[in-house]
Amino acid sequence: MVLIWTQFGVKHKNGNVRCKVRVMHRGDSSGSSSSAESIKSEQDTPCLSIKPPGKDFYKVLGVSPDSNEDEIKKAYRKMALKFHPDKNSDADAEDRFKEIAEAYEILTDPKKRSIYDQFGEEGLKNGMSMAGPGNIFRNNFPSDPHSTFSSFFHGSDHFDIFFGNDFDSEDDLFNPFRRFTFSHVGGFTSHEGSGLRRGTRRLQGKAVVHDLLVTLEEVMHGCTKHVKVTRSRLNSDGRSLRSEDKVLNVVVKKGWKAGTKITFPREGDETPNNTPADITFILRDKDHPQYKREGSNIIYTAKITLKEALCGCTVNVPTLDNRMMPLPCSDVIKPGAVRRLRGEGLPLPKSPSQRGDLVVEFQVLFPDRIPPQSREIIKHSLAQC
Repeated sequence: MVLIWTQFGVKHKNGNVRCKVRVMHRGDSSGSSSSAESIKSEQDTPCLSIKPPGKDFYKVLGVSPDSNEDEIKKAYRKMALKFHPDKNSDADAEDRFKEIAEAYEILTDPKKRSIYDQFGEEGLKNGMSMAGPGNIFRNNFPSDPHSTFSSFFHGSDHFDIFFGNDFDSEDDLFNPFRRFTFSHVGGFTSHEGSGLRRGTRRLQGKAVVHDLLVTLEEVMHGCTKHVKVTRSRLNSDGRSLRSEDKVLNVVVKKGWKAGTKITFPREGDETPNNTPADITFILRDKDHPQYKREGSNIIYTAKITLKEALCGCTVNVPTLDNRMMPLPCSDVIKPGAVRRLRGEGLPLPKSPSQRGDLVVEFQVLFPDRIPPQSREIIKHSLAQC
């Protein structure tokens, strides 16, 4: 009896499937329950060419089945730029762009590529096992081709990085003798030796500036302000925008002066033409009912009567931390006279353990009228002054 056993192999790079044909002769020995088995012939022989059903993703990208990952990425870059619907106005550009993204996603994924090489597109759609029963691989394609494109070109800068250049040929983009300087968020920043016009890139949007009001008490002790901002952000397709809210925690340190700028990089609006803008807060002093600020000093105006100015008095001066500081004044106080309470002002920005002064300015309140008798007494009393 002759048995013919055929072992099919996987698809080779030339597109054919190789198989082994083994011819075996089985003969029964008389008076024995065992059988002798001999191999007549065994050879590798080409079988009929079997082409997996569905799309030829290698052909879509213009690469051979034995291409490595770098060659596939290079091919995807070239084809995606050529057929991007925002650049190519052909009727089938959108479909080609989707097909190119699909081919790239499959051929750069080792598991998907292995299944595709053995079972074709149908194997990916139907779910084929890579490691025996119970371990079924499911393909989730198609995904968004614009997301694939955006991810390939580092997420946020999209096609405008590349479409501003007129290349002599598509392969020119990958010519190792051309000199490009790349920026992760800016695309091409310069190129030399090609005679091509300068490429475009997304510039950062103009900074958004807000005033941030703080009280003197907040500057005295330091604080954190929670500011909610609404900003525009770019969706993954690189074109449409969404609105989103974010709370920024603005830390105000002790003693910071009015005019201090606090910047949050790239937290502002984003557009298809601009990368996210910065948000800058500028500290502004909120008006205080008792004090004015001059750097790290605070100024308090003490109002006294003419009698107090001439005869002396004690003025109770309030401090920022709610204490009362007695200030004795035995000398004659002239209008606009100044006294200082050392170390009762605001912290110094560069040395918060030290503080400025509480400056007391005197305002003398004059009477509207003086009785005749009092006027004579004053004249007599001040005759020697």
